[in-house]
Amino acid sequence: MTNITQQSTLADAVLLSRMLLERYLAGFDDTNHTRQAPGLPNHAAWNLGHLALTMHRVAAMFDGAPMPEADLRAGDAHDRTPTHFWTESIAFGSAPTADAARYPAWIRCREIFAGACERLASVTRSASDEKLASLVPWGGTQVTLGALVARMTFHNGMHAGQIADLRRALGLKSIFA
Repeated sequence: MTNITQQSTLADAVLLSRMLLERYLAGFDDTNHTRQAPGLPNHAAWNLGHLALTMHRVAAMFDGAPMPEADLRAGDAHDRTPTHFWTESIAFGSAPTADAARYPAWIRCREIFAGACERLASVTRSASDEKLASLVPWGGTQVTLGALVARMTFHNGMHAGQIADLRRALGLKSIFA
């Protein structure tokens, strides 16, 4: 029988949130991954970059490693057709743009998101009980790292909902068809 721990449960939840969100990515490609719809806050590329940035920030609280520069670089879009996200272009409160040349190609967006999920799951799975119980600052308060990982799965789910709304607004077919 598998040894079910808090670490494995949280890590599996991160990976399951990835699988859930990725179902809603069907129909997006390089022609529409930066398309926004009236009344909706962002686009698919922005969502994936934003989620990757957030999960890497949390993972860094576990392992102390910097953001992977191949995926995320500090600042705002300084180059055209980047292979990475610029953090200020995808941070909370940033304004997404329809200019596809300011974001990575669609397959690269997906790779960056997947890598962030894998990193967060990995550092969570290998964390000690004490590490999961440690308090860290987040959103103007203090939370345990374990609770913060759980919050990341909710955050991924919330943005999956935004992508579902975007799909409908753009006329993409149902993922359930």
